[in-house]
This record gives sequence, C-alpha cells and structure tokens, in this order.
Amino acid sequence: MTHILITRPEGKGAALAQQLEQAGYQASLFPVLKITHLTPSSTELSPLLNADKIIFISQDAVSALAQLKPDINTKAQFYAVGQQTADTIYEQFGVRAALPKSKQYDSEGLLALKSLAQVDGSNIVLVKGQGGRPDIAKVLKERGAFLNNCVVYKREPISELGGNWTDHWKSNNVHGIVITSNAAVDAIFTPLAAPQLQWLQQCQFYVASERIAAYLQQQQVSLANIHIAAGASDDAMFTCINQQGSNMSEQSKSVTAEKATPTTANTASVKSAKQEPVAAKNTANKNKQKVSKVAVLALLISLIVASGVGYEFYQKLNAGKAQNLAANELSEQNKLLAQELQALKSAQSNLQQALFNSEKKVAATLSESAAQNQQELKAALQKAQQQGSSLNPQEVTSLQRMAEFKLWAEKDYQGTSAVLKRLDALLSEHPGTVEVRQAIMQDIQTLDSLKPVATEAIYLQLNSVLSSIDDLVFNAVNLPEEVTEVDENELSEDINDWQQNLNNSWGRFLDSFLTLHHREGGVVAPFLDEQERHLVNQRIKLYITQAQDALLSKQASIYFSTLSEAKRLVDEYFKKDDNATQMVLKSIANLEKESLNFNPKVTLQSTQQVKEWVQ
Repeated sequence: MTHILITRPEGKGAALAQQLEQAGYQASLFPVLKITHLTPSSTELSPLLNADKIIFISQDAVSALAQLKPDINTKAQFYAVGQQTADTIYEQFGVRAALPKSKQYDSEGLLALKSLAQVDGSNIVLVKGQGGRPDIAKVLKERGAFLNNCVVYKREPISELGGNWTDHWKSNNVHGIVITSNAAVDAIFTPLAAPQLQWLQQCQFYVASERIAAYLQQQQVSLANIHIAAGASDDAMFTCINQQGSNMSEQSKSVTAEKATPTTANTASVKSAKQEPVAAKNTANKNKQKVSKVAVLALLISLIVASGVGYEFYQKLNAGKAQNLAANELSEQNKLLAQELQALKSAQSNLQQALFNSEKKVAATLSESAAQNQQELKAALQKAQQQGSSLNPQEVTSLQRMAEFKLWAEKDYQGTSAVLKRLDALLSEHPGTVEVRQAIMQDIQTLDSLKPVATEAIYLQLNSVLSSIDDLVFNAVNLPEEVTEVDENELSEDINDWQQNLNNSWGRFLDSFLTLHHREGGVVAPFLDEQERHLVNQRIKLYITQAQDALLSKQASIYFSTLSEAKRLVDEYFKKDDNATQMVLKSIANLEKESLNFNPKVTLQSTQQVKEWVQ
C-alpha cells in the first residue's frame, strides 16, 4: 500500500487524505507550516475601494481579507489563481472571479489571461501572503499597472517540526510527499543533515506548479521524482497521485508477466518428460509376447503416468475455467464502472449547464446594472481623461503629505522644496494641472527665499567679542587745571562795611578748617578701583555668554536684549576713540542686525489646490 505524506497547513489536508484512503492509499497529515493572519493599516487597505482589478493568490488570502471587513469595490474585476480560491471569493464577496484557462492554475496561467495583458494605467490590488508570488507583481508593473500589495497573512514553519521527523516517516514507509508552496519546501529541507536529505531526495513529490518543481530541483531532487499537478486543489492533487499510482501498477504487472514466462516453459518441459513413459508403453506392447512380465509392469507404469497427466490436465482445465469466470466478473465490473462513469459525466454536464444558466442570469443582471450606472461611468471617464490615463491621485496626495510633514514636523525647508519640485515634475506630464502647479511654484519660491539662521557663524562672532573684552581701555578722567581764586575774605577799612568785614572774618575762620578747590569743566566722575573694573568686564562677558546660550536655544528676544546691555556698558565705561572699543562696538552692532527668524510662518498654497484637484 502506497503511503502518502500531506504537508499542507492544518485544516487543509483532511479532504485529500480521505480521497486517497478511499482509493486504497495510506495517507498521513503532517503540516509543516502555520498560517498567521495579519492586520494591514487603513492606508494599505484603502486602494481596495478604487481598484480596477483585485487578484487573490490563495484561499487564505480571501479568508484573511474577509475577516477584516474592508471597504472594497465589488464592481472591480476579481481574479483567482485556482478554482477553490474562486469558490471562496464567491462565498465571501458574492463575486465570480476570472480563472486561468486550460486549468493552468499558477502565476503563468493567470498572467496569460487576455484581460491582464493590457493593464497600462489600471489600479490593481494584489491580495497575498508575505513574500508570495513576486512574479505576478513584477510582470504587472512591467505592463504599466499601478500595483498595490495588500499582505494579509504569512506562512511560518512549525517550531515543533525538529530534525528527526524523517526517521519517523522513513520507518513508516512513506513513498510520496504532497507540497503546495515553496515555503513548505524550505520548511522540510532546511533543518536536515546529509543522511536525512539523501532519503528525502529519493521520495516521490507531488507539487502544485512548475514553479515549485523548479524550486525542488534546486534541493537536488531528480525531475523523475517530481510530479506536477494541475493546481493546488484536492481534486488536482488526487488525480496526479492516482495517475502516478496507476502507472506504477502497470509497470509492476509487466514485471510479473516477465517473471511468469520461464515458469510456463518449465511446465512444458515437465509435460514432455511425462510423455516419455507413454512411448515406453508402446514399446512394451510390441514386445508383449516376448517378455510378458516386463510388459505388465510397463503397462502399470504407463497407466499411472497417464493418470497423473490426466489429473494435471484436469486441474489446468479447472484453473482456466476459474480464470475465465474471474475475467467475466471483471468485465461485468468494468461495465458497471463505465455506467457509473457515464452517470457522473451526465451529472457533470448538468452541473455545467446549471452553472452556464446561472452565469447567464448574472450577466443579464450586470447588463441591467450597467445601464443604470452609465452616466456615472461617463463622468468618471471624463475626469480620468482630464487627469491623464497614467496619473495616480494617490501618488500626488502622498507627495503633498510628505511635503507637509517635512515642513511642520522636521522644519526642513529645503527638503520640502525638493518634494514639491518632484510633485511639479510629476504633474507636468499631464493636462488639467495648471492651477495646482502654479500654487506649487509659489510654495517653492517662498521656501527657497527662506535662509537658515547661520547659528555657528554668529556663535563664533560672539566668541570673538568675548575674547576682546579684556583688551578694552577704561575711560580715565583727565583732571582740568585749578582756577586761581581771588581772596574774597579781605577786610575793608571803611567802618560802614562792618557787616561785610564780619562775614569775611567768618570765612577766614572756616578756611582754616576746610579748603574748597574749584575746576572748570563741570562735575568730575568718581574714580573706579581695580575690583570695580573687573566687575564691569565680567558683567559684559556675562551678557555675551547669555547671548550665545539664547542663540543655541533659539530665543531671539533674550539674544537681542543681552547684546544691547553689553553695548551700553562698553559705551559707558571705555574710551570710544580707542581701536579696541570701536571694533567691539562695531561687532555688537553687526550682531544686532542678524535676522534670527527661527520659526518662520509658512503656509503651503498647494495643499488646498491638491485636495480640490483630487476630488
């Protein structure tokens, strides 16, 4: 009994195992992969609403997407790689999916469909598993389609698989292994050592496509041990296994017949050997009169031999009758099977006719619906012609959002300008985008006019001023010459001046205690000692240091106020005609002229224009 190992994921191999067991095979389930559903973001699911064509690569892709319950355009053309995938699409979404012709249920068969040959400018969504069917995506992009991948599940090797599973199935006389994906090939071949690989490479493999067969050959499996089914469905796999089993049975029968041929020759030789006593009997009859006793003995021997030959002939005759009866029974069974096959063909024909009638009803319903939606389709076509056949609104919106992110989140004005230039280049190839491009060009000019604050250069200038403070010369006071005063306290000899003499006498009396000196030029400022001069220098340096910190922390008001205070102190305490003082004052004046616009207010005019254009 042929032992078949089914490696499909859990819950998918039971029906095939039952079919094989009913046909006389021994089937064992051995899942090597597990299916994990993923949750795509709303951005990844949004293309389903505006898709022209939606392609499902497996039943798992259909089931995983149906669980998410996304907004999907059911008027789009649906495609399925195999019949079971198409049936699942109809169950979940109520839509009939297109299938590859000639039952070539693989990527090549799907891409050979006429409706997928001319897809330039079409929005296509490929609902798939992680890393699956890269050839479909590559070919559709080469044909000019706008392709969006919607990854809804992933295949992962079962962690409990281990490396000794081959010993177990080798001891159970496994002859063939069913494989339906490249991921399953990796799962069973990757963790094995050389002796285990040698046994595995000698097994018979039943695969779902030529792509898997080519991948198996990379694992050093002979092409003679690989059998390609018409798809991954249970019926296709069963047909492939059963046909291969029938071929092996015919080969074994021919070998048995070859072994039986020498046995027939041996039987003939026995017959000829047994016919020799008959000849001896004839000789004995001729010599009966001469040797009577010998004749009697020879006659007895002849009778015994003849009886044996007759018995053997009788046994062969009965055996031939039994074979004829068995052949008749087989012929009757073949007739019954032929009748059952004819009944099945008739039932299949009825089902096909019913399916055809159902498709006709669906086609009639679709034609009625098409008449109602004709106006909407015309409006959509006119809008598409205005926008250009190959311009994807989603790409335009994506670039505009990227520009807004760089402007508001990253404060990267040059990067924002570069993104808008890329968007303008994209729109330049399509009509009906003049207003949008004008708004984009205004935004680009505004962004290019914004110059970034030269923080490092200003910081170095402040540092240069800071190092020059100690070289400043304080404004020392030049004392004016003393004025020679006239003695106003002289006494008069006139007696009538007694009062003035009394005042002058009192003045002289005071001069003996306190002497006042008068100088021209107004009030003299008090002198500064060394400690006070040091404090003045340190205060100016503190203001310059605060200006540096304000520059790095992007606080423009603090920057300008501290520079103003530093300038006031330099102007007040140091010589203005000194070169060092003039250089410091000039440097501070230049630093005050810097435009520290750290957060310019920029509004993108193109944002509203793009929104209106997309709508």
